[in-house]
Amino acid sequence: MALGAAVGTAVLGRRIGPRAALWGAAFGTLPDLDVLVSHGDPVRDFTFHRGVSHSFFWLTVASPFLAALAATVERKSGAGFRSWLLLAWLALVTHPMLDAFTVYGTQLLLPFSDHPFGIGSVFIIDPLYTVPLLVGLATWLVLRRRDPVRAGRWNAAGLVASTLYLGWTVAAQSHVESLVHRTAAAASHDHDRVLVTPTPFNTLLWRVVVMDETGYREGFRSLLDERDTVTLQFHATEPRLLDDVRDDWSVQRLAWFSKGFYGVHRADPGLRIAQGSPSTMEQLLGLVDEAQATGTVPTARPGIPIVMTDLRMGQTPWFVFSFVVAEQHGAATVPAPVRQVPTERPPAAVLGRLWRRIWDEEAPF
Repeated sequence: MALGAAVGTAVLGRRIGPRAALWGAAFGTLPDLDVLVSHGDPVRDFTFHRGVSHSFFWLTVASPFLAALAATVERKSGAGFRSWLLLAWLALVTHPMLDAFTVYGTQLLLPFSDHPFGIGSVFIIDPLYTVPLLVGLATWLVLRRRDPVRAGRWNAAGLVASTLYLGWTVAAQSHVESLVHRTAAAASHDHDRVLVTPTPFNTLLWRVVVMDETGYREGFRSLLDERDTVTLQFHATEPRLLDDVRDDWSVQRLAWFSKGFYGVHRADPGLRIAQGSPSTMEQLLGLVDEAQATGTVPTARPGIPIVMTDLRMGQTPWFVFSFVVAEQHGAATVPAPVRQVPTERPPAAVLGRLWRRIWDEEAPF
């Protein structure tokens, strides 16, 4: 919303005032309304989010219709259709461009490619990105009548500062990645698949994941650390549990969408699963109806749930997206109706540890 409002202000702020920010915020929010569309099961809902509604092509197709709507509502403003088209298009396409800097995966090139772009250099919420936009907008609101030129410069400065910050995050991520590759090479670890993402709300402390065939190594690196290596802790997973269900659509889809950064484990037969496809907000607020995972496959005895976890979002042992994809019955593993495991929420004390770890490389995190 902040980005869309700043873009709308830059395009039509001098012509129609604060309504330009409102239109920009509204258009900039539209792509995420895809979370209201159910695709049939939790894996589809998870992997189709940031799909068609975040495609440059489809957003460009939608722009003239939205521009026509705005021009009709604001016909007394005197702003031309071309100005509204520019506002609508920029507010729409900057949304998925920003999303692509997170790790989730944004399918920018549909229908020509379904590749989920995810640079992973920005956490889903980062105050240092949003605050410059808000400061620029607030200053524009204060100065727009008295000094519209200066007001416009403040809004533009917010856009420039936030964009430069994105550049900084990519540079910081690249620096940590180089350290990880050197650490893994020195320890003779397989390091073809390396993930470096920021920890919550900052880009000073970074989470590192290095995958191999038997599990993953996880560690944390602050840009203020003095050591030239990254300490990595090994966590075993059991990818062979999926051998019998490799052809299952949900298994293939999660492996593709996570870009290979997934864990597999047997869960307790009493594992609780979410009913339906709960939204992220419902999970954060604890408003999720749960049921028992086993018993979804018609057999004489309940099986052992097999869980796939996207390792990119969260940290051990708290992950945002995990799914029951199969059940183990003796030596055989069979597909099961996909169910989402409720999000593991870390205790609030983790934020204090995060803060201490930024400044002290000896602090446990």
